[in-house]
Amino acid sequence: MGDPKFQKKLYSTPRHPWEKERIDEERNIINQYGLKNKKELWRNQATLDNIRSQARNLQARTRRNDPLAMKQLNLLLSRLNRMRIAPSEASLDDILSLNIESVLERRLQTIVFRKNLAKTIKQARQMITHGHILVNGKRVTVPGLTVEAMEEDSIEYTELSPFQDEHHPIRLAIAGDLPKEDAGENKEENAEESAVEETQEDKKEGSQ
Repeated sequence: MGDPKFQKKLYSTPRHPWEKERIDEERNIINQYGLKNKKELWRNQATLDNIRSQARNLQARTRRNDPLAMKQLNLLLSRLNRMRIAPSEASLDDILSLNIESVLERRLQTIVFRKNLAKTIKQARQMITHGHILVNGKRVTVPGLTVEAMEEDSIEYTELSPFQDEHHPIRLAIAGDLPKEDAGENKEENAEESAVEETQEDKKEGSQ
């Protein structure tokens, strides 16, 4: 294995790092999807850029009647459809019009939040990293995992997770059934954080 210092970066930094409009846009996306930092955003942008690059290459080759281009296009569409990033009937123009949200919506963290397994997008990340989420019956601790369409319905709490209890404070908060005195934003966030921390302590004690 090569020296980690010389491993190829999985993303590229912006050419103009101090553009206010771009910085504001990146900050909004990071907050919206609960990303850890800009590097995480840039890695997903690199994934999108790679998809677009393949589409542009195939577009040029189909115009030259390249016999392999259509086969490779079908493979690309199949992969994007499997990831639910683009439908199987999408055209090259549809692929070229994909945006960063198209990729970020397929992250495990986003889907856990969309499925109402977490109250907030940041809490979804916390649940995943703390080992409360199963995908296809396997515990996954990587928030940025790209979820295939066929895996989406299998996402659930782990069997021993306290979030299995419908009366857990976080489950009640998701359902909007918390008492009024607990509905304040600060109290709710503190309850969520402490509940997750208590869960980790319970797991440690159970393993001893």
